[in-house]
Amino acid sequence: MYWRRIADLPAWLKAVMLGQLVSSAGALAWIYLTLYLVEDRGMSAQQAGFAAAAYGVGLLGGNLTGGSFGDRFGLRTAAVASQLLWAITCVAMPFTPGAALALVAALAGLFGGAARPNLSALVATALPAERRREGIALSRTASNAGFAIGPPLGGLLAAYDFSLVFVIDAVTSLVMAAIVWRWVPSARRTRTRPTGLWRTVLRDRQVLVVLATIVVVDTAYRQIFATMPLLLRDAGTPAVAYGVLIGVSSVVIVLCEAPLAVRLRGHRATRVIATGFGLVGLGLAVLGVWPALAGAALAIVVITAGEMLYKPTATAHVADAAPEGMVGRYSSLYAAASISGMFLGPAIGGVAYEHAPRLLYPVAAGLALLAGAALLLTRAAAPDALPSESTAQPSSVS
Repeated sequence: MYWRRIADLPAWLKAVMLGQLVSSAGALAWIYLTLYLVEDRGMSAQQAGFAAAAYGVGLLGGNLTGGSFGDRFGLRTAAVASQLLWAITCVAMPFTPGAALALVAALAGLFGGAARPNLSALVATALPAERRREGIALSRTASNAGFAIGPPLGGLLAAYDFSLVFVIDAVTSLVMAAIVWRWVPSARRTRTRPTGLWRTVLRDRQVLVVLATIVVVDTAYRQIFATMPLLLRDAGTPAVAYGVLIGVSSVVIVLCEAPLAVRLRGHRATRVIATGFGLVGLGLAVLGVWPALAGAALAIVVITAGEMLYKPTATAHVADAAPEGMVGRYSSLYAAASISGMFLGPAIGGVAYEHAPRLLYPVAAGLALLAGAALLLTRAAAPDALPSESTAQPSSVS
């Protein structure tokens, strides 16, 4: 039944998901950026860190602003343009003088970040409300499958010639752009409402609470990447064990997230998101009381279950809440909130781990649990409709 549902998706949407797999498999530049700058360009670790930070600032800016261009010029056009501009910056990186590397890295982050909300909005607007969670989950599945392939490939390429990492990234981005341009149907752009984005969002308390809690939970969730490696190192665990845990988590997401979204499609979005937050909190609590390899393995299982619940559901829920003509901008707000932990997590977690390591994971767990409780309380005050009860129709692709 599940595979039959995939077959029922529009042909262009299946092509886009295939393009996401290819593009994600080639998304190597940002993974190896710091290593490239140190080993191939002779930068110090501090200089490379500043350049990587510039990429991060651009990434946040792209996620925040990309949807505005999608709403104004069309999601299809914006998605293609961002992929093309990202490819140009990838090709330019090996030829850029050292003094300008941070600028090019910031532009790369800007263009790469702008692609994400527009692609999410494309998937969301292609499907009726009751299938949006499923579509977002399938989109994440395609991306995660590509990420599972890419890093080992990038390591081999980097050992031979670091410049190939940027070439492969550019080529796969061009493949994605070509698929979107060729397969995604053009459509009349929806006229944007005259009301400003922030004025509209500030009137929607539930969306505000979802975005705020996503920032909190993502900061807590990112500790599995920011400080858990240090925790395992201090417990005498080899680095390869951590890599295996993260790899297994990715495989579980690829295999289980989309079927789980189908199974839970009739449940209230906020309830599913809050349950996911709670599981993230419980997993972090396990790390707090059992800081060893076995504890980390159990924690990753629980946190991955939470991630599979809250991430696709929250993405679709925010898109569902968007007024006509503002899906791109709402998707941008969610995209920015959902990567906030990439900056806040290492900064806050690093300081906490150095000065109060025993408090880090209990506090992170408590914040995730409180975020889930806050979301449930907001829903109780203003309950959202079940997906099956929604009257929303799929918006035209633009």
